[in-house]
Parts: sequence; structure tokens; C-alpha cells
Amino acid sequence: MADTSTPPGGSAPRVDRLKANSVGLVGVVFMAVATAAPITAMTGNLPIAVGFGNGTGAPAGYLFATLVLTVFSVGYVAMAKRITAAGAFYGYISHGLGRIAGMASGMLAVLAYIVFEASIVGVFSYFAKTTVADQLGVDLPWILYAAAMLAVTAVLSYFDINLTAKALGVMLVAEIAVLFAVATAVLIHGGGPDGIPVEPVDPRNAFTGASAGLGLFFAFWSWVGFESTAMYGEESRDPKRVIPRATLISVIGVGLFYIYVSWMTIAGNGLDGSVALSTSKNPLDLFFAPTQGFIGAWAVDAFQWLLLTGSFACGMAFHQCASRYLYAIGREGFLHPALGRTHPRHGSPYLASFVQSAIAVALVGAFWLTGQDPYVHLYTLLAILGTMAILIVQTLCSFAVIGYFRRNHPEDRHWFRTLVAPLLGGIGMIAVVVLLVVNMETAAGTAADSLFFKAIPWTVGAVFLGGLALGLYLKAKRPERYEIIGRIVLEDAAERDEEPAEHVPAAHG
Repeated sequence: MADTSTPPGGSAPRVDRLKANSVGLVGVVFMAVATAAPITAMTGNLPIAVGFGNGTGAPAGYLFATLVLTVFSVGYVAMAKRITAAGAFYGYISHGLGRIAGMASGMLAVLAYIVFEASIVGVFSYFAKTTVADQLGVDLPWILYAAAMLAVTAVLSYFDINLTAKALGVMLVAEIAVLFAVATAVLIHGGGPDGIPVEPVDPRNAFTGASAGLGLFFAFWSWVGFESTAMYGEESRDPKRVIPRATLISVIGVGLFYIYVSWMTIAGNGLDGSVALSTSKNPLDLFFAPTQGFIGAWAVDAFQWLLLTGSFACGMAFHQCASRYLYAIGREGFLHPALGRTHPRHGSPYLASFVQSAIAVALVGAFWLTGQDPYVHLYTLLAILGTMAILIVQTLCSFAVIGYFRRNHPEDRHWFRTLVAPLLGGIGMIAVVVLLVVNMETAAGTAADSLFFKAIPWTVGAVFLGGLALGLYLKAKRPERYEIIGRIVLEDAAERDEEPAEHVPAAHG
């Protein structure tokens, strides 16, 4: 049964809790890594980095990104040990930088995760259409695959999060296995024409090549979604232990995996061969060539099918993220309170999930009706929009850690964990945002000519300013609602700052 409670003080909305103890450490890691989508990140981002970014120094770019994101995660984990809430960034920033910044960040996070699902539906549909046509000789419109994915995702998300975690686990293990198998086969055979060169992992080469900034941006892009670990705190077993561990495992584990796979992929093709394949008409040959050469043609067929399951897992994980953000804001009475309801049996945010499904259907349908390509337009444009929004929120979160521990919990303050690490993480995130802005047109490719692309920064700015305006309005006109912003968290993690306890609605759970 879902845990239903009404916070003290009378001003807070009725709270339906997510189902506690639904998922453990492994399940949370699967959910987070699934949003990063290793097989989609590798096949979609590595060829661009090698062909047009930092060249064969791309693995060094992943090394650099691993270091920066690990430093960011130190502060993020410190916050996760103190605050457990489905809103994650929304709650963290509201406690660290204030309710107004929290509301604006929450709106940006909602925007990001909402569009991420539709974006991944686009790349799934593209992979499904080409794979089924190539291997089965059946050529169907991409919208049919998109509709199937949206329907299955909606059904699975209706039930307990544990069901989704199990489904994601199977698909995630399969996609990681094929990438690891190809990389290891290359290593065992001693590489390709150049053996196992060390140049790709030389840290200096992360900043060389035709456009090192583009390569670094795509390296960071490959991690988008890792921060989703905190969203499952209320549903996890022992969140103060599970969430910090899951976050660091996801960041460091994914980073080491990316470095290994990208390094061995380049080694398998040779330095010059890797650049040539990455700039060819079919950049996926960067992976298919060593797969066929070191394992066999059958593995290429399996690889193509796993591109489908990997992108499906990614889309389903982002759906869960979006649903929980809508739920977190809805249960505080913003947008619509019905979004904050949970299923009486499964404990899932089923109404928020239905709304997210409807939004995803509308976005996908709009791109289809206007004749847009599922990969070039739907995937690329919405991914850029979501990435810009979430990177800004991550940046604010880093500085929120500093602000939070400056005012609270002196016993937990540490010169590195709560000051230097989040400061460096925030500076690193600012650099990534700059990389996105500078390389956005190149990342969009042919879709850069579209009106939607030109509207992306304006959309992000409008949503952020809208959140600020809403926060200021609530503070001036609806102070009882203003007090609730980002304050519904698990009771044992409720933070009261300097305000009277009766104004802080920490729900019983």
C-alpha cells in the first residue's frame, strides 16, 4: 500500500508517499546507468568525438569527464546523505540556494526529463526501423515503433518501480556485455594495425584534435542521467547508504567503462582507421568493424538488436525521472495536486506517469506530423534542449551544496567534501555549459537550420525565469505556499533551517 500522510501545520497538501523499500543498491544503479545508456552513448557520441572532436584522444576526454563528474558527485553525495526527496535537484537547490532558485531549478529539471523521454523515443524508432528493415526485410514507418515504445513504457511505469528496475537490469546487462565483449576481444588479440596504442588515453590528447571542445562536450553528454540516483531515495532501502553509493558507482563505473570501450574500439580499428570510419557514411562501422573482425558477423546482428533494447531502457528510465519530478512538484500543490498522488497498491506516481506519457506522445506526434526525422530532429534537438537545462541545474546544485552546509550541520562540514569539491564541480559544470553553447550548432548537425533549434536557449531561459517569477509571486502573495517549496522530504531528513518548525511540512513517512 502507498503511504499516505498529511504534514503538520495545516498548510501543506495531502501527501501520498512512494512505495518504500521497493529497490536496493543494484536496482538504483541500474536505473541511473540506464539513463546514461552506455550503448547509445558510445555508438552515438564516440564517432562524432573521434571524427570531428578530439580525434583519437576521445578516450582521454572520457577520462577528463570522469574526473570532473566524480568531483561534482562528492558534494552531491554529501547532500544526498542529508536530504531524501523524489525531487532531488529541486529539493537540494531549494535548501541550499533558497526556495526561489529551487522553484526555477525544479522547472528546468522538469523540462529536461520531460523532453529526454521523447528524444530517446526518436533514436529508438530510428534504430528499430533500420534494424528490422536490414535483418527482417520489413520496412515500417518509424512512428509505429515510437507508439509501441510509448505504450510499453506507460504500462511498466504503472506498477512498482521494482518491476521497471528488473526489466532495465536485463537490458542493461545485455548492452554492457556486448560492448565489453568486443573491447576485450580486441585487447586479447593485441589490437589492430597499431596494436594497443597509448595515445588515446594520454590526458593531454583530450584537449587536441579538430575541435577538442566538441569532443569534450560529447564526453560529458554521455553521462546525462547519472544524477537520477537521488530521485529513488524515497523508494530505496536505506537511502542514506544506497543513494551515495549508487551515485559514485554510476559515475566512476560508467567512466571507467567508457574509457575502456572507447580505447579498445580505436585500437581495434587503428588510429587512422578510426578517424576514417567515424567520418564515413555509416559511422556505426567504428563499432561494427571490430565486432565482425574480432568476434564474428553474428555479433554485429546482436549488436544492432541491443541498440534497440539499450535505447528503450534509456527512455524508460527517463520516463521514471520525469514522473518523479512531476510527482514531487505536484504533491507540494504546484502545477496540479493530482500529480502528487500515488497508486494505492503499487505505490507508483501513476498519475504523474500518465501525464508524462501524454506529453511524450504529444511531442513525438508533433515531430511526426510535421515530417521530421526521428534521429536528425526528434532525438538531436530534444536531447540538446534537455541537456542544456539539466547542465544548468547541475551547476546550481554544486553551489547549493556550499550554501547548505554553510548554514546547516557544522558537524558535517569538511574543507573538501562540502566546499572545495562542490566549488570545483560547479566551475567544471560552468565549463561544460560553455562547451555546449559553443558547439551546439555542430552538435545539431543539419537540424541547426530549424526554428526549433534557434528557440532552444530562449525556451530554457523562459522556463527558468518563469520559475523565478512563480517563486517571487508565491513569496509575496502566497507565503503559506512559498514555505512548502522543496520542503516535502522524508521525515528523518527534513531540514528546518532557521525557520519555525510549524512552517516546514516534513511529511510523516
